[in-house]
Amino acid sequence: ACTGIENIDEAITLLEQNNWDLVAAINGVIPQENGILQSEYGGETLHGPAYGPTSHSTAASSTPSSSSAFRHVVPSRQIVERQPRMLDFRVEYRDRNVDVVLEDSATVGDIKHILENELQIPASKMLLKGWKTGDVDDSTVLKTLHLPKNNSLYVLTPDLPPPSSSHSGALQESLNQNFMLIVTHREVQREYNLNFSGSSTIQEVKRNVYDLTSIPVRHQLWEGWPPSATDDSMTLAVSGLSFPCHRLTVGRRSSPVQTREQSEEQCTDVHMVSDSDGDDFEDATEFGVDDGEMFGVASSALRKSPMMPENAENEGDALLQFTAEFSSRYGDCHPVYFIGSLEAAFQEAFYGKARDRKLLAIYLHHDESVLTNVFCSQMLCAESIVSYLSQNFITWAWDMTKEANRARFLTMCTRHFGSVVAQTIRTQKTDQFPLFLIIMGKRSSNEVLNVIQGNTTVDELMMRLMAAMEIFSAQQQEDIKDEDEREARENVKREQDEAYRISLEADRAKREAQEREMAEQFRLEQIRKEQEEEREAIRLSLEQSLPPEPKEESTESVSKLRIRTPSGEFFERRFLASSKLQVVFDFVASKGYPWEEYKLLGTFPKRDVTQLDPNKSLLEVKLYPQETLFLEAKE
Repeated sequence: ACTGIENIDEAITLLEQNNWDLVAAINGVIPQENGILQSEYGGETLHGPAYGPTSHSTAASSTPSSSSAFRHVVPSRQIVERQPRMLDFRVEYRDRNVDVVLEDSATVGDIKHILENELQIPASKMLLKGWKTGDVDDSTVLKTLHLPKNNSLYVLTPDLPPPSSSHSGALQESLNQNFMLIVTHREVQREYNLNFSGSSTIQEVKRNVYDLTSIPVRHQLWEGWPPSATDDSMTLAVSGLSFPCHRLTVGRRSSPVQTREQSEEQCTDVHMVSDSDGDDFEDATEFGVDDGEMFGVASSALRKSPMMPENAENEGDALLQFTAEFSSRYGDCHPVYFIGSLEAAFQEAFYGKARDRKLLAIYLHHDESVLTNVFCSQMLCAESIVSYLSQNFITWAWDMTKEANRARFLTMCTRHFGSVVAQTIRTQKTDQFPLFLIIMGKRSSNEVLNVIQGNTTVDELMMRLMAAMEIFSAQQQEDIKDEDEREARENVKREQDEAYRISLEADRAKREAQEREMAEQFRLEQIRKEQEEEREAIRLSLEQSLPPEPKEESTESVSKLRIRTPSGEFFERRFLASSKLQVVFDFVASKGYPWEEYKLLGTFPKRDVTQLDPNKSLLEVKLYPQETLFLEAKE
């Protein structure tokens, strides 16, 4: 895309020469200003001539240097011979454009010789302008100019007088005019009013008449063409037709082997037609078979199938048959018809997000209208129309040929668009069909922007579609703005609601945590109280169960114990030497130091008294006649 090199071998060769450095390879073939080539690697600047495509073949043998945009090629690699590069030129001269395609080995003079034949202007009188480089003369070789693939030039002829503006203006005006051709079908005595632009050719007219009359082009006998209309490729603007209306008569040749002399004897004003590539085996009369019957098949069997079944219960099934029949008649290049009910088409077109909404195009078909075949084949199947409809419209179709289907659509039309639109469609004559309705959805109702009749041209149809699209785009922008503002308000409200909800959740969680903490404190306090009450009860019970303290003057052996608490206090008591050690434990427990939680330590020798047998006497454990003990909490 950057260099215009289309040969993959040449591209790979250039990449290998530059060690697969893409930037260097591109810089090597694109002309740079002042011959300075920039490298992205390390900020290196390479000075030297601007290399063009001509350097491809020589770069392999050149030695690498700082002035070359190419790197040294590996000698073992074989360089593929460069293919000629094709250059496209669009040359403008006054109101004409000429396309010229040449190899880059050609010269500027070669372009002038081609233009001399096309424009009928001597090459010596031409000044070819538009070159992006310096001075250029007729001997300049194109590849030395390092041109891109596509180029635009213009021709000046200062030595030639300007053409008559009145003649060219009149011709252009004729090409833009619409001609009304009133064509009479001789055999059935029926007239067709056909609109054609001045740029249409006589061949196009004959092909459209074939669609209407089923008379192949090479079997058509015409009356009424002007004497100047001698070539089917001639446009109507230059054929000499009367403007704005011109009458013609067409009929079928009686015999396909009829000679030119016989035709001239029958009618002196007959326009001889050219062969048509599009006429195939429909010319069965050449084999002696009549149009009404072909190989024993009756003409009734050759009639086209209806576009849509009568009294179809399901609109989706009816649209499936319509699409299949439309494709079989006019080819696969046609609008994509929405398969489903009209209400479903409304939902698809109007009730999505504002950015996704589209216009609704309703195509109303009628097989008995003389305009139907031309409208379908020339308008609806035109690539520009198909592309534009697919991008901007939801297209829904209905067949109005059968009376039951017609009545059904009018009922739907009244329900969705009102009686005025339904009455407008009801009053349309058969020859005004097919119709194309452009619908735009609004907040409160659906508005019919345009009703396009079948007697139109591709350009006019496109213009009316684009006009409807402009109206819809303006409304869509307002809807998008309103929708964005509404969504912004809803987002703010949602954010506020979410923040309020989060705040409520936080308050509730905090309150619940406080309640749980208070409940836990209360529970722990209750347990503590119960434990204290239980311990107090045990202490009192132990205190009451203690034997009385012996007196000092007792005749029995008495042991005097002095006990130091962890807080540093002392309490003393006398015990009988024969008392069990358990009595001492109970006494200590009655003072609030149960032996399960505290141990009683002796000093000399240092020992843990609580580890001794509680059933032994104080005398036996050597706590007689007196002893000092220490209370210490167990770990």
